[in-house]
Amino acid sequence: MTSAADALTIHQLLGRIVYFHALFIAPEVRTGSLPKPGQECCNHGAAPGRRPTGEVLADSAWSALAEVATILPAYHRPCPKLSETCCATCRITAAASAVASGWALTEHRTYRQSGPATQLVEDCGNAAADRLGQVFAAQHACPCPALDRLTAAHPAPQALPSVDELPLTGELLVLWADPAATTHHPVASWLNHCSGLGDVRRVLDSRRSAT
Repeated sequence: MTSAADALTIHQLLGRIVYFHALFIAPEVRTGSLPKPGQECCNHGAAPGRRPTGEVLADSAWSALAEVATILPAYHRPCPKLSETCCATCRITAAASAVASGWALTEHRTYRQSGPATQLVEDCGNAAADRLGQVFAAQHACPCPALDRLTAAHPAPQALPSVDELPLTGELLVLWADPAATTHHPVASWLNHCSGLGDVRRVLDSRRSAT
């Protein structure tokens, strides 16, 4: 279980995800994609008996992460039998993957980055699912075999974008690698002074031109 201080930090980081998504990502998300189901969660697959979503997320700040994921249907891959009986940890890992994947591709397109983004999106999604899933499972005592698979598939650090490449996505991954170590210290604090991805892009362009 986490301490009260740790829980506060987690709530703040979840709030940062919701705020940044509404301010930066949502206005740029391309609509029209239909949701596609992912793999069955533990409770609907081969390892039932895990704590269900209805029990854990009902009064948890983590429900906000799941809500953000639902408005990213192109990236969200929930259990095909999605319900309140789904494994809570599986629900959170799917949501985290959707958020990081959606953010990574949106930033990549907005900043006109060169090169394909398919592997980048996959790596960011896997890393976020692992990192946020581990924090969630520890906080709510929700062990899940899916986390072992995610940890095994975690991309190498050098495969992940830095905050100088994709500031929002890069900061998300850094902050959730060890939330207790980053309390009140955003990695890219200058993002707090931007009002949209256009502002972020101008900052990145000015930094590149200065080097």
